[in-house]
Order: sequence, then structure tokens, then C-alpha cells
Amino acid sequence: MRYLLSSLCLLFLACGSYTKKNNFQFKKVSNSSIHNSYFSNKTKDYVYKANIAIYGNNFSGIFVIKKLGESNHRMVFTTEMGSKIFDFSYLDDTFNVNFIIEGMDKAILINILKKDFKVLIQEELPVIKSYASQDTLVYETTIWNKKYFYFKSQQLDKVVRTSKRKEKVAYLFTEVNDTIANQIKIIHSNIKLSINLKLIN
Repeated sequence: MRYLLSSLCLLFLACGSYTKKNNFQFKKVSNSSIHNSYFSNKTKDYVYKANIAIYGNNFSGIFVIKKLGESNHRMVFTTEMGSKIFDFSYLDDTFNVNFIIEGMDKAILINILKKDFKVLIQEELPVIKSYASQDTLVYETTIWNKKYFYFKSQQLDKVVRTSKRKEKVAYLFTEVNDTIANQIKIIHSNIKLSINLKLIN
């Protein structure tokens, strides 16, 4: 009886996986890696009008991402008057907080932002599995041991970090022009945190 119950539980979990729940169809593709080119140009400063909403607190200002070298990015968030809110650096898988204001200087929040922004700048990722969802290809991969799904139609439209059965964070890229996403939204489903970025031309 115990074996039967265990088997039923495992079957329920398998049937309720994120890919099953969303009716993804397994699809074999030739791509061995996922390419994200949105912040890959070293000659460009990517400047966005930004709003970060955290548990009822709103931080608005200018958000700049700069690629400094291979797997090396720096991002700075300031008020519109130029006062720094935070300043982060990434080099390969090393993350450094150069500065952060006292109101945001909490380890749990820094860790969340660290993961969120890593998704934006990670250019190459290995494909673990690939699927089709209507006219969109979906690639499964991992970043820092967390499972992500990359949705691509003509370009990268969405990235989702999941638990076993549901979305935890969604990264939405819209108004894409060549290799630049004019609008980016990061929406957390399990905590009150959202990030909205709109390109400043």
C-alpha cells in the first residue's frame, strides 16, 4: 500500500511539471546553446528609465548597463538627480556590490537582484532540453543551479524561472528592435517585487 501511494505521488508530481502543465511538446533542435544578445555590445551604454517596486516601496530613476569585457558587466541605478541607489558588477559568475543605499542593503534582496540581473546579461547558456509551444521554441537551461525556460519566436520574448510546477519569476522583453529590448519587465509571483525598464533613446 505504501509503495502504491508513493508511486501515485510521483505520478502526480510528474504530470504536474511545468512543461506538462503548459502542454510543451518535446522538440529536438540543432541548437546546443541559447544566445541572448540584448546587452552584448561593448560599444553601447544601455540606458533605461527604471522603476523598482519592493513591498510597497518604489525606487525610480535611471538604470544603466554597460558591457566592459567578456562576461563582464556593470550596472548602476541612480535617481534622476544622479544620486546612486546601487552599483553592481558581474565578472563570469562573480558578483560584487560596489554600492547600495541603506534602504536596500538587505542580504535577501541583494541576492534576488543578483539573480534577476544575471538573467539579463547572461549571453550564452547550454540547452538541456527543447520544446515547442505553438509557434514558439522553448529552451530549458540552468543559471546558478536554478531552472529557467527561454521562449523564442523571432527573438527572445520571455524567460521564466520555475519551481517544479509553476513560474516563480517572469522576464518579459517587448518592443524589440534588432538586438535591443525597448521594454523589460521582471515580475515575481511569490514576492512583492517588480522591475520595469523602458529604454531612453
